[in-house]
Amino acid sequence: MDPLKALTDAERKPYWLDSPAKPEPQARLFGNTGADLAVVGGGFSGLWTALMAKERDPSLDVVLLEGRRIGWAASGRNGGFAMATLTHGIANGLERWPEEISTLEHMGLRNLDEIGETVARYGIDCGYERTGELHVATEPWQLEEMHESSQIARELGVRLDMMDAAQVRAEVDSPTYVGGMWERDGCAMLDPARLAWGLRQACLDLGVRIHERTPVRAMRDTPAGLDLLTPYGSVRAARVALGTGVFPPLLRRLRHFLVPVYDYVLMTEPLSAGQLASVGWHNRQGVGDSANQFHYYRLTEDNRILWGGYDAVYYNGGKIKPEYEQRDATFVKLAEHFFATFPQLSDLRFTHRWGGVIDTCSRFSAFYGTSHGGRLAYAAGYTGMGVGATRFGANVMLDLLSGERTERTELRMVKEKPIPFPPEPVRSAGIQMTRWSIAQADLNQGRRNLWLRTLDRMGLGFDS
Repeated sequence: MDPLKALTDAERKPYWLDSPAKPEPQARLFGNTGADLAVVGGGFSGLWTALMAKERDPSLDVVLLEGRRIGWAASGRNGGFAMATLTHGIANGLERWPEEISTLEHMGLRNLDEIGETVARYGIDCGYERTGELHVATEPWQLEEMHESSQIARELGVRLDMMDAAQVRAEVDSPTYVGGMWERDGCAMLDPARLAWGLRQACLDLGVRIHERTPVRAMRDTPAGLDLLTPYGSVRAARVALGTGVFPPLLRRLRHFLVPVYDYVLMTEPLSAGQLASVGWHNRQGVGDSANQFHYYRLTEDNRILWGGYDAVYYNGGKIKPEYEQRDATFVKLAEHFFATFPQLSDLRFTHRWGGVIDTCSRFSAFYGTSHGGRLAYAAGYTGMGVGATRFGANVMLDLLSGERTERTELRMVKEKPIPFPPEPVRSAGIQMTRWSIAQADLNQGRRNLWLRTLDRMGLGFDS
């Protein structure tokens, strides 16, 4: 089908959030109140922090403040891949923290196990499926990197099975595949919006006070606590956990480490039984291809295909605007790539198209810290892999706020910060040069030019 025709009726809104399950908002905050712990941000970072704070200490008075609606941003717009990795993959973790990689891999798997246990314990209906992920190669040069990754994974005790083209196509059938590997334990598929709404309800059931449509405009340090100022009231909190992602932070220092990158997604109509049979996909894994500019895709509960990625767009100046959530050139490109990958689905149409902003940092994985004498903790920079890792980050924030030395807080990954991005306009010029170089590498059998090799040596990067 002509990609433009396939997109004709696609609604310009996130599929996950376009649901009758969406709950009514909690009341705005009016007046002044106090709390033992105030959580700023109603995405996964904030929700996990509030929930686990109450699980650790049910007597704790916890209030969560969300400027718009729970799960409205990255937490409700992503692909629904809950990954075990805390380091944006073994290769990235091995490059940065080789002495910790075994610990980090096993902590990540334990974290994913505990997400599944939480979903079951609170009866959260979010379509949770522990399917693993297929990493597929569409060019021979990608297989070389996969062989090395699978060998390292085996040495670390991680199940990552190499597959030839026939084996991969027996799982998910595309003529573009030349091989791949199946990471069997390291990923679960879920509906991210329903997970956010389920965590919201679990928080409410445990006594967390949630105020939606209550942006925090400013923060003031006082001897009695941190005052969070909102349009119609305030919260004085003994401790604050900041989970605002890439949006303008209450801590100015975070602006040096984060850049907003826009990611775009399509959702198809449900596949018929015949269409699904033509693809296979009996084990319902998430799928990611292995170019530098990569696609990610998966089945939903009603057998739609979510198809996203490839373009990671940085708008010069680091601006965040609602109009950036729609980019027709990218939607057409994604549709073309979809039909090239699955020519047997040439008559399929798309029902939704959307985009959203990701909090990216130079090391690709989250970083952590405190301020105000240890009374505020933050976690940010998940770079598109926060569905699972935000729970680990929430535990880190709670550990830091408690002042405890734990296995998590003693990690070098937790203690270190990423290299900051340069100021504008150098930042924009560097990122656009990096985007161009990444595209050239994909066209040149993965060979990285001098610019990318220099960034590699400096520990800098740009990814979605």
